[in-house]
This record gives sequence, C-alpha cells and structure tokens, in this order.
Amino acid sequence: MAKYLVALDQGTTSSRAVIFTTEGQTVASFNREFPQHYPKPGWVEHDPRDILESQIGALRETVKLSGIDVAEIAAIGITNQRETTFLWDRRTGECVGNAIVWQCRRTSQIVDQLVADGCGEMIRERTGLVPDAYFSGTKLKWMLDYYNLRDRAERGELCFGTVDSYLCWNLLEGRPHVTDATNAGRTMLFNLHTQDWDEDLLKLMNIPRACLPEVVDSAGPIGLLDPAILGRAIPVTGMAGDQHASLFGQACLKVGDLKNTYGTGCFMLMNTGDRPVRSENGLLSTMAWRIGGKPTYALEGSVFMGGATIQWLRDELKLITHASETEGIARSISGTGGVYLVPAFTGLGAPWWDMYSRGTLIGMTRGTGRAQIIRAALEAIAYQSADLMEAMSRDCGRRPERLQVDGGASANGFLMQFQADISNIPVVRPAVLETTALGAALLAGLGAGVYGSMEETAAVWHPDLIFTPRMDEATRRLELKGWHRAVERSLNFAEH
Repeated sequence: MAKYLVALDQGTTSSRAVIFTTEGQTVASFNREFPQHYPKPGWVEHDPRDILESQIGALRETVKLSGIDVAEIAAIGITNQRETTFLWDRRTGECVGNAIVWQCRRTSQIVDQLVADGCGEMIRERTGLVPDAYFSGTKLKWMLDYYNLRDRAERGELCFGTVDSYLCWNLLEGRPHVTDATNAGRTMLFNLHTQDWDEDLLKLMNIPRACLPEVVDSAGPIGLLDPAILGRAIPVTGMAGDQHASLFGQACLKVGDLKNTYGTGCFMLMNTGDRPVRSENGLLSTMAWRIGGKPTYALEGSVFMGGATIQWLRDELKLITHASETEGIARSISGTGGVYLVPAFTGLGAPWWDMYSRGTLIGMTRGTGRAQIIRAALEAIAYQSADLMEAMSRDCGRRPERLQVDGGASANGFLMQFQADISNIPVVRPAVLETTALGAALLAGLGAGVYGSMEETAAVWHPDLIFTPRMDEATRRLELKGWHRAVERSLNFAEH
C-alpha cells in the first residue's frame, strides 16, 4: 500500500517539493531559489526555464533526501504562485517570452481603460475580482498585443496558462493543457457563477478561447507524471493555487474559518461556503476549491509585499544576511520610535487597491537606525494583515474567533505576537508550517482515494502554538492610527 504523498509547491522566489506521510508528517523537503528579473520599474518577470528546472530539481532532490521508494508514492499534488502568466507554442513548448509575474504592474493602463470604459462592475460581478494589473487576463492581452500573436492564438497554436498549467504541460504524460478552478478564478476571465470562461470578458480583452486551458476540479485525476522524471508514472490528482491549498491544508472547511499565509505576499482567506460573498470593503470573492464539481468560495485579501519585504532588507538594503536575524533584532528594541514602513513597492492590494502607491519609510529621526527599520518592516506585514481582517469582519458582520497562520514568516515569533496584538485575536500556528504544500498533498490524496472524505483530510491538521493578544487597547489604537497616516502618504504617488 502506498504510504506517501508529494507536493510540488512552485512559489514566486523558489520551487519546493515536500514528501508527507498520509498522516501528514513531513518526511523530506527541498527548496531551490531562482532569479527574479526587473526589466523596467514596476515590471517583474521569471524565466520559464528557471521555473521548470528548479521544480524538477527540487522534486528529484527531495526524493533522494527521503530515501523512499517511488513505488510507495500514492499521488502528487501541485500548488503554485497564482496569476503569473505564461504563453507558449503548443507544438514546441517554447515560451514566447518571459513569464509576467503576478507582482508586475505593466498592464495598469489597460486596467485603467477597462474601468474608464465602464467595465469594472461587470468584471467584479462575473469574476469576484477588483479590476487590477495583478490578475492574468490583462497580462495575456498584453502578450498577445506586444508579440503580435493574436492570429496564432485564434488558430490554437499557442497555450496560455498560469504556473499550474505550465507545469502540467511540461511534467505530465500527454502534455495536458489544464488549469484548476482556483487558478482559473484568478485570471479575470473566469465566471464564478457559471464555472467556465466568460465569453463577454474574452471579447472585452480580445482573447481567443482557443488558447485557454480546460478547467478541472482541484481534486481528481489530472494525469501521470512523465516517468523520465522519477522513473515511474505517478498519478497527479490534486491542483490548487497556493492560497487555496493553504486554506485546505489548514482544515478551514467550515464557513467563517480564517487563515493567513505569510509568503512572498500575505494572503488571508475566509471560507464563505457554497455561495460567493460580495465584499463592500475592497476584498475579493474567489474560489476556495472545487471538488466533485461542487464549488466552495472564499473572501480574500492580498498583501503584495510580505516576506518579500524581508528579502528587500536583505538583498537591496543589505541590512541583514538571513531572514532569521530579524526576530532578535526586532526584540532588541522596545518599539520603532514612530517609524513606519509602507512596502507598497508594487502598489497596494486590499483594502486599498491602489496600483500607483509606492513604498514609503516615514517618521524617521536622527536616532533612527537599522533596528528600527527592520522592526518597522516586520510590523508592516502585521499591519497590512490586520487591515484585511478588519475588512473581512465588516463584510461578514462578525469577527472571527481566531486566525490560523502558516508560511515561512509565521516561524517568526515576534511577528506572530505583534499580529495577535495589533489584530486583537488569538493567532494559531500549526505543527506543520508548510500548509500550502500540505494542502496540495491532501487534495492529491483525496483525488487518489487515499482519503474517503474531506473530513478525513481535516484530521491531519494539528495546532502547535497559540499567540494571545497582550497589547492594551489605547496602544493598539495609537499604533494603528500612525500606520494609517503612513499609508495615506504612500497612496497615488506614481505618475500615471
């Protein structure tokens, strides 16, 4: 009997593979970073070959580290950075150019024109999304225009896809051109209500349906891994965008369950059940997952710069060598001394949705130094997440009982305690922090019949630490007031 489940977790800055037992214990993992490309201010790209090679390399290395027999792997699940857009030749597999990353703002003017033409409300009603350059639809339109490829796309010679599609096409036998409902829901082309590509939106952006992938469920048979990769054709039976996989891995199966993932960005999702909830506070209605043809929905808020803010401290400012240093440095001082960092390097997401805001470091005095800036960066991650939770509470009419957290930065005890303090809510960290990978593995296990029900997958989740709020209300209000003053100064800064 097969004992293991594998997750391919393809992220914005690295590709990871993780092997779990069917009880949810981590057996082995391996992470491989790859370069980021910034050809112009506000533009972010990935070389598709880096994505593919790093993911295959991570998978092979993880299996090697684990020492397991590949015959004991029951299934593989795929989870991925969402919205990042690929366009490739259906015959050769060659991409027409670099992938346009979800953080990229090059299509802001296309979005502005859609809104000016009065299309914003239709986009929001059909897709649950606020029109923004973040999503894939305008990135695809830009590629077709820039490379003059619309005729080829109409003839079916090109394939569009997000990372999940690109990996399936390259890693699975028979080169299936597919995406799952959660990733389709992030394109600004997918109708949440009909669960299909929306013809009006395709016409609006002049995108040929012939280049779009088939939309499949998040759990169920997708294909077989090319045996050239691991020596065996292993079933691939689960697929979901990273935040949806995390929601599933956190066992947030009930209406009102809430989680926040601290990755490159921070993404907060709340399960809203079998109907999409329209937000009046700048949040998105989105897919949670689709299983057995039945959709489950969520509210989502996005922080574009989460862990990427810490990378900025490391790579651009050279203030730290490793992210792990930040916790001790933040604890070495009692506060930032009124310094706030608004990391709006690629605009601000929910609840602000300002493509033209830019990064701001404010409140500095002559005594401001390295420690204050590093602590302000960590606090900024928590402030942005607190804004999301407040918006969700208003939309749902009640505050959640707890916030379940995961992702790399959730290992930072200072950040988690500050999150509990500034949000005034218990923060629950699970035993397995890699819940995005765990969710992909559990979806694969469900799709392969390893688990007989969603409830069986939920039994795999276990809590580890609970961070209880300790900040008094007056201090909390004062800190939030300062944060919001700083945000106001960052808004609408870039020329457009």
